[in-house]
Amino acid sequence: MKIEELLRKFGRKQRRRTLDHVGDFTGMLGPQSVYMGTIQGKDNHIVYGEVHGECEIEGTLVLGEGGRWKGNIHASSIVIAGHVEGDIHATTKLELAHTAFVRGKITSPVVAIARGATHDGSIRMSKQTQITRYHERRESLEKDRHEKEK
Repeated sequence: MKIEELLRKFGRKQRRRTLDHVGDFTGMLGPQSVYMGTIQGKDNHIVYGEVHGECEIEGTLVLGEGGRWKGNIHASSIVIAGHVEGDIHATTKLELAHTAFVRGKITSPVVAIARGATHDGSIRMSKQTQITRYHERRESLEKDRHEKEK
């Protein structure tokens, strides 16, 4: 899936967030799929289905809205819009969308949490860690624009 399509789906035009800097996703798990095992590599992956296992990638991992992950996640950049039961370690940045639910320990130098996201666990950070809480205005702007076009 091309990043432009994903950005349009999420209503994003600005290029500040993690998804704004991803070229393409080379791995995708559809919403009706279940994967059991370990995902490893250096690519960008997007998951809409269900995963039972671990993740160890040098790239971006996106868990889309409705996606479920049971196990630990370790990736360079991570965007969570689904449900995670396990620890998350991002070496660059972690974003929790307003639909995210995470039960587990979070470790990342930069953490962005949208209003409405749920986190049940701890946040482990170094001295340089920055936590940002934000209200997702891009989605509401996109909805307003679509309603005006009708």
